[in-house]
Amino acid sequence: MEITLNNPKPFKSKREKPYWLFTLFASTFLIAAPVLFILSHLFMPFSDSWAHLFDTVLSDYIFNSIALMLGVGIGTLMLGVGAAWLTAMCEFPGRKFFAWAFLLPLAMPAYIIAYTYTGILDFAGPVQSTLREVFNWAYGDYYFPNVRSLGGAICMLTLVLYPYVYMLVRLALSEQSTAILEASRILGKTSWQSLFSVALPMARPAIVAGITLALMETLADYGTVEFFGVSTFTTGIFRTWYGLGDLQTAAQLCSFLLLFVFFLIILEKKSRNKLRFHQNKSVKKLSKINLTKGRAATAVFFAGSLVAVGFFIPAIQLLFWTLDYWKNVWDADFINLLFNSFFLAATSASVCALMAIFLAYSKREFKNKAAHTSAGIAGIGYAVPGTVIAIGVLIPAAWLDNHLDYLSTLYLDMPIGLLFSGSMVILVFAYLVRFLSISLNTMDSGLSAIKPGLDESARSLGASKKNVLTKIHIPILKTSVLTAFLLVFVEVMKELPTTLILRPFNFNTLAVKTYELASDERLLDAALPALCIVMISLIPILFVSKSIVIDKAKHE
Repeated sequence: MEITLNNPKPFKSKREKPYWLFTLFASTFLIAAPVLFILSHLFMPFSDSWAHLFDTVLSDYIFNSIALMLGVGIGTLMLGVGAAWLTAMCEFPGRKFFAWAFLLPLAMPAYIIAYTYTGILDFAGPVQSTLREVFNWAYGDYYFPNVRSLGGAICMLTLVLYPYVYMLVRLALSEQSTAILEASRILGKTSWQSLFSVALPMARPAIVAGITLALMETLADYGTVEFFGVSTFTTGIFRTWYGLGDLQTAAQLCSFLLLFVFFLIILEKKSRNKLRFHQNKSVKKLSKINLTKGRAATAVFFAGSLVAVGFFIPAIQLLFWTLDYWKNVWDADFINLLFNSFFLAATSASVCALMAIFLAYSKREFKNKAAHTSAGIAGIGYAVPGTVIAIGVLIPAAWLDNHLDYLSTLYLDMPIGLLFSGSMVILVFAYLVRFLSISLNTMDSGLSAIKPGLDESARSLGASKKNVLTKIHIPILKTSVLTAFLLVFVEVMKELPTTLILRPFNFNTLAVKTYELASDERLLDAALPALCIVMISLIPILFVSKSIVIDKAKHE
């Protein structure tokens, strides 16, 4: 018996491919344009402001930025690796709790923990007040370290950034098999000797990757260093622009800051390329080290102190301040502040999720180097400080606004003013450039779990790329889309320098309000918006803790 199959609808790849690829390359160029624009200022002539900067503050910017990176790098290395080793390789009371609690400081933005500890540790704060009361001291009778210093900034940034190192190193340590580590012990090495000579060298790529992420966040920080009076490249960019009124020199400072960032990226990639270890998944995991009572007590003390200082103490202090002073801040303006923050974060997160879906699907559909390179370039913004992106977006937008206004006035006799500068459109676009990488990585992970055969079956039935994406992939990717949305939502809620530079006139967010109140030394009034940011930031942190740490701990 002869069976005749109806011919399916022909593929539309030849018709779709040029249009789809053009959209992909155009989107990539648009997203990468702010970074490319900033880099182009390296080749522009330097203004007279450079002579002033060189003679006065440029050396401070360089020294403080490098010192901040070194201090935070060493601090996150010690705390992150120590916490990862304890929870991944040792057994002690409360280990499963600390396994996810070590991630909690990620919910505490650096500028908020800086404001909080300033209120706790300054002269009028509870710590020094208690000391004076107990020992009957007066001003000048005792020495107390100044939290508003370079050392204080290093401590604050280390406390909130060590989870980057902890998360990656713990994952690397927990996936190491018994073969090499047990061989090390058989050869006479103790557990601690095996840590430094075997386990940590095997986890070096994860350590370098975690420290690199922490250092990128350090270079991007503005609120902490500005509040503590530490001159870095980020504070210098603001001062050059607002103080000297020289936007071109500010852009050139941004370009030099980018060189620091690209150096960190290259360092991290070289570390991964030069040192790779392939684990034998069939080998059972190494049994955990049962700590003695003394060492177990030391481990609990270290872990408890780290979580308390990095999250619980500042969070509880913010809660107490909020309960006492919330009436000073809670009014119709604060309700509007909440609405602005949620609207901006939701809009930006939605745009990032949609663009990430398009780029991730393009990489899947066009398995060529051009598509993968385009998606990679579009996702580089997360490595770039928000201050740099804001300047890179603002200057072209201002140029375009001025020329459109000139042409409209010349030919239509109708000035149109500023269309893009100081608008929500340009602010959301800056967030797209800054946080697209977060959504893109999430979408890549989700799409990789969908078998290519599903796409081929749909295409053989005549479905276009658009139909495959909208009717098949997106319904399957609901969890990935939600995750990407939440992660970007919280990042936008916490972001300070980008919003400060690009926000529309008379438009505030929780982050900006917290910064303004703290800058006016109204730390108690700043507690309510700061606490709102921390509570909202806890949502994705707890989600990540459950998916990465808690679920893994159940199988240990």
